[in-house]
Amino acid sequence: MKLISWNVNGLRACITKGFYDFFRQEDADIFCLGETKMQPEQAEIETPGYHQYWNSAVKKGYSGTAVFTKQEPLSVCYGLGIEEHDQEGRVITLEFENFYLVNVYTPNSKDGLLRLDYRMEWEDAFRAYLKKLDESKPVIVCGDMNVAHQEIDLKNPKTNRKNPGFTDEERAKMTELLASGFTDSFRALYPDKADAYSWWSYRARAREKNVGWRIDYFLVSNRLKEQIQDAVIYADILGSDHCPVGLILK
Repeated sequence: MKLISWNVNGLRACITKGFYDFFRQEDADIFCLGETKMQPEQAEIETPGYHQYWNSAVKKGYSGTAVFTKQEPLSVCYGLGIEEHDQEGRVITLEFENFYLVNVYTPNSKDGLLRLDYRMEWEDAFRAYLKKLDESKPVIVCGDMNVAHQEIDLKNPKTNRKNPGFTDEERAKMTELLASGFTDSFRALYPDKADAYSWWSYRARAREKNVGWRIDYFLVSNRLKEQIQDAVIYADILGSDHCPVGLILK
């Protein structure tokens, strides 16, 4: 089974930059999007053979997630069921026979860490939500989680130590999430692989120089760890400031 996650940073823009070419080429069983920045009625997104599920932010042109899946899920849930966290279209959960799929676009702490306190509340609520799901069946979590967990996960850890996405607080929340029963699929297979990034700033030719961050993930319940066949970072795929990431399960 092949799953792909991509923060497209505006799906309508990404479509003009080769989105459909990659989508068709990979032919994934489940294709998850983050930062769609649109309501589904704003454009006809053609994905023959896939069921589409959208969670858009109340604020137009902001945030938003979508999932395209070949197999129809048993049920679909939008958000965390907590109103203060469910205004920005950040979570879609699909229930299948043997697992839950949770597509997430985690809030950014913002410049000056203006949203760090909110981010901490979000992290606790999201972790509790995943743990509850995990009690009934295994969970696959994917998306832009807006944190480089370890120093190996970004090019310049020392100069970014207190910047959004690499604060001690955000990294500790990821550690806590993993400790609660989840595995980072990429690091499970490639614990020492450096220079493997999924996001690059648009500034200073960062992508060209591979000055990046790995902030897009596939996490799985620990009991799925042995089924991880590969974890892929499609670093050569353009169209967004993020590249797609993938998970192949046996």
